[in-house]
Amino acid sequence: MGRFRWHHCRTTIRRSTIRIKPLKYEQEYTDTPQYPPILDISYKARKQRMENQWHEKIKSIKTVEEKLFEINMPRYYGWRSIMLREGSIPYDSLPFVQHVTRTHLREFKDLAPYSTNLEEDANKLLGQVKPRIEEALIFEFKYRSRKHEYLHNEGGPITAEKLDNIMGTSILQQVNRILLGNLSKKVPHLVKCQVETDPRIESFWSVGGMNPPTFLRKHKENVPWLKDEAGEPIDRWFQYLGSPIFHLRHELPLPAVVQMNESESSEFDVPFFSYDPKVIGFHDDRRLGTNIPGFWPGDPCEFGLLSFHHRGHMHQRLLQYGEEDRADALHVQAILASFGWLLPQACYQGFSTFNDVTYPLVTQTVITNGKLWSFYVYQLNTTLLHGEHTSNNPRHNLCWGTPELKLFEAIEDGKVIGFNDDVLKYLLKFYLNTPKVREGVEMKPYLGDVEKHIADITEDKRREWLEAEFKHMYSTRPRHVLPYEIYQWERIYKIRHKTRPLEARRRPFELKNVHPFMRRYDEHVPKYIPKKFREPGKFRQKFEDTYYP
Repeated sequence: MGRFRWHHCRTTIRRSTIRIKPLKYEQEYTDTPQYPPILDISYKARKQRMENQWHEKIKSIKTVEEKLFEINMPRYYGWRSIMLREGSIPYDSLPFVQHVTRTHLREFKDLAPYSTNLEEDANKLLGQVKPRIEEALIFEFKYRSRKHEYLHNEGGPITAEKLDNIMGTSILQQVNRILLGNLSKKVPHLVKCQVETDPRIESFWSVGGMNPPTFLRKHKENVPWLKDEAGEPIDRWFQYLGSPIFHLRHELPLPAVVQMNESESSEFDVPFFSYDPKVIGFHDDRRLGTNIPGFWPGDPCEFGLLSFHHRGHMHQRLLQYGEEDRADALHVQAILASFGWLLPQACYQGFSTFNDVTYPLVTQTVITNGKLWSFYVYQLNTTLLHGEHTSNNPRHNLCWGTPELKLFEAIEDGKVIGFNDDVLKYLLKFYLNTPKVREGVEMKPYLGDVEKHIADITEDKRREWLEAEFKHMYSTRPRHVLPYEIYQWERIYKIRHKTRPLEARRRPFELKNVHPFMRRYDEHVPKYIPKKFREPGKFRQKFEDTYYP
């Protein structure tokens, strides 16, 4: 072996190529030691952190439509939701509805805490509108021909429920026309109101504290890291579909009945309902969640004043259930109708079921068939009903209502017998209640300064894409690819009894880590661009851009 020589190994380093940066020791040391946060790495804690990040993402999105879009992003085929439809009210469902809307209900015969300051104005106008209301009642009940309504009826023969709804709609249209015509000159806010007939009212929110359904509990029992929490309460999604006769909207909100901090009082108790909603007659369905208060985002009249609703469903209730059941059914309808209208209004202001409102919203609800009337005032103080907020949220939504009131006794010989002036005064007070500007309140704190709606986006492609996709999502049409389904014979012979062990396992429920309903909304192949339609310089871009939030 040759002898090692140093000059073969050494390298020449020029001083000009060396640049030594002085170390800033003051940035590496602090007076007090700082440690990274110690995070709980359990499955439940990691899942909660992911949910909180998602909620913060929804809050940070600038436009209303993109916030509503993001809520449906985790589910391509939609959420498994409990369906709440107006007029479909199971027996003894008032505690359940109070729980899922966090509503405290109080019944007053005169709505004293709400309408005291409007008593004098209502008395002055009573004599002016009462004769015209009586004429409308006589005409609708005695002289108007309804053959065309019976002939154009859809869905079979005329029943007592349909007849009740037809009469209520006709009378309310006349009453609304008379009141708007006589009060508009003296009540300026009625001139700017928009009247929407047969609006689309839909509301979507999450509620916690409920027992898991049987299939979910059994699934968790078979998963090692979920076995311990198989019986713990979970969050359930709720979708409300309303069908009011018509409603009135204005540019400004109604004044609050009580201050928001007053709703935190312990006297406003709310029943706690932890059972599966199916036990009292509600059913679930898989669909995309929608929040629509009867108009699209960007309409200037975005606050509700007054809504009118049918009560024909009362003919379906059995008389042996008693008067208490009939009263509870009206209360359930009013709570769902009021909450289901105010929540999408709050969503159009930038709030959501995960981001609480910063100021209260108020609406007025009337349920009637023309003869029997019920009046309600509802104040929305919170939308946080999921997870730990079910029991820890100090705020409560408040509802004040009247018992069932009769406008008149009968119509005989062309005269109204036993007309009740108090019922008409309640209605006048609802029309006289003036919306006002909320002084010192930022109405849209979670929306962008410039971009509040999709229409405010300056980039043409992004604006047009989001508009088309948002309207397509809210059309609730079924997906072009049918969702995955477990057939009944598979449920019996493969899942429950396991009688076919030798068959090849190809179905998703037979494979591991395959969950078809966990597919995200944006997990699809974008639209293909033919070569001749590709932009110059982008010939390799085969698919169109997407602009999901």
